[in-house]
Amino acid sequence: MLASADLARLRASFLAAAVVASLCARAGYGQVPTTLDNFFFPGTQPDASNGVDFDPIISADNCRGCHEAYNPPDLEYPIYSRWAGSMMAHAARDPLFHACLAIANQDASVSGDLCIRCHSPGGWLGGRSLPTDGSALRDEDMEGVTCNFCHRGVDPVFKPGISPPEDQPILDALAKAGVLPTQLGNGSYVVDPFDSRRGPYTDAPNYHGVDTMYSPFHVASDQCGTCHDVSNPAFARQPDGSYALNALGMEHPTLDKYDMFPLERTFSEWANSTYATLGVQANGVFGGNHPTGVMRTCQDCHMPDTFTYGCVFENLERPDIPAHDFNGGNVWMQDVLMSLYPDDYEHVDPYYLSDSQDRTRYMLQNAATLEVTNEGCNIRVRVVNETGHKLPTGYPEGRRMWITVEFRDDVLSTVVERGAYDFDLADLTAADTKVYEAKLGVDAAVAQASGIPEGPSFHFAINNKYYKDNRIPPRGFTNAAFAAVQAAPVSAAYADGQYWDDTVFRIPPGATSAVVTLYYQTASKEYITFLRDANITNDAGDVLYEQWELTGKSPPVLMRETVVQSLVAAAPCDADCDASITLYDYHLMAECVKGPGERLSLGCEAFDTDLDGDIDLHDFDYYQRWIEGP
Repeated sequence: MLASADLARLRASFLAAAVVASLCARAGYGQVPTTLDNFFFPGTQPDASNGVDFDPIISADNCRGCHEAYNPPDLEYPIYSRWAGSMMAHAARDPLFHACLAIANQDASVSGDLCIRCHSPGGWLGGRSLPTDGSALRDEDMEGVTCNFCHRGVDPVFKPGISPPEDQPILDALAKAGVLPTQLGNGSYVVDPFDSRRGPYTDAPNYHGVDTMYSPFHVASDQCGTCHDVSNPAFARQPDGSYALNALGMEHPTLDKYDMFPLERTFSEWANSTYATLGVQANGVFGGNHPTGVMRTCQDCHMPDTFTYGCVFENLERPDIPAHDFNGGNVWMQDVLMSLYPDDYEHVDPYYLSDSQDRTRYMLQNAATLEVTNEGCNIRVRVVNETGHKLPTGYPEGRRMWITVEFRDDVLSTVVERGAYDFDLADLTAADTKVYEAKLGVDAAVAQASGIPEGPSFHFAINNKYYKDNRIPPRGFTNAAFAAVQAAPVSAAYADGQYWDDTVFRIPPGATSAVVTLYYQTASKEYITFLRDANITNDAGDVLYEQWELTGKSPPVLMRETVVQSLVAAAPCDADCDASITLYDYHLMAECVKGPGERLSLGCEAFDTDLDGDIDLHDFDYYQRWIEGP
């Protein structure tokens, strides 16, 4: 149920929702008239903790005085400086977030409340998530996932003898109000109503009247699971595995995230990996000074231990200060922020953002291993997932990873390139390579209700079907476990225990070597263009598109690259590499023929005799000459 403050804010949002609905109608599709009830989740609610006075989430500026000192290369307190360069600090400032928020609200009324809940928890808890386009957020809310919010986090499951005793009455109050979370995810956070700060140390001193306490929750992955498992509660899982829109104006019938439509499953992917169960020896790649080198928790990779001081007043140099890096895969947005906020050195510091880019690039370069083997007239490219979740993971729209293969001749001239990317136009030739991504969309029922065509789409708030998910699973993957948490592969197959993927490329005539590259991209051209063109309510899409053009168009990051030599091509049209061209090859060729302008598909390279990127009559004539005899 909603608190009275929520109901008041809902009534205040009706006018804005009506305006958006009118605009959507004129644009040719209908806004689903959802309400805040449809996006309700338990946990600490806005404005007050169910009648208890609530200390507001304070600015990170209150923390930097003790945790920022930065004198490279001699000494750094890797707390404020690392956080300030991370996307956690800019989660509410991110223009891609605002562009996506606008479309979400257009598609489903007030759905943006769900997004603001995790991108600006201080603003959401302060009652400033309405209107749900983010226009009511204050400057301090733009700090995103801030220090005070995380360090006031309470484990929603009280563990006697382990949890701080101060947590029990907080949880009891939520239980009495009927809003105690029963699972992690969807921003169902519990926040101490008073400014008592929790952390990983039992001996943390109190300075300047700051009340501190030890919290095991802050060294467990569970805290990360609060926002890194995301479901859309407007949809309920049906017995046949599909997802149907719930009754409008009603909260989800079970409030179980696994009964809702899955949007992100990073935490659940980790929880069903070897990282979570046994741990993985990572040889110090992500783990900093971790004494065992075994990675188990999210923090082991994303907040690596560092031997340093944690505070300017602390005389103890600790071996396990968590560097507040929070690096993921986003190397592009830092450039956008520096371009969009050139004068805000107070909160958008180019030095901190550049540092964050370097750390993120390092993480991407170590997130996968690339293995290439020469197999007769083919090369086999294996991408091994070295992370504790799918690769790539997280928010699915526009994110992708792909293989580019540049075949070269004896003088290193390019013979042909598979998975070619045009850095000037931001266009990827995807048909002739492997692209790792998740494609969500709407089914027939939602298409009928919304006017959006059935099939894959970027309409995040009303997507209710996975059309593709071939992202590579982590160590420990099983089909049953991932299906149980709604993270099963779609239009792809991985065997139990498989944490790699193989792609076979045909060696073209004249090629003697190949450069194989694995790329990652934060946002595709198609997604950025969609966010601009579909926006009929504000200029968020235009702002993002302009910055996209100014900052290299979300340039792909080179994750891994390797060179393979001594390649030998088979005869053109010999698809099965048996040194003869027969009717069997013809049948294979027939499956590859497409209409004019359609690109070559992966697996059809053997019939592209003129290397022009398609299979047409010219290639068929070549086949006829060879089958009749050289």
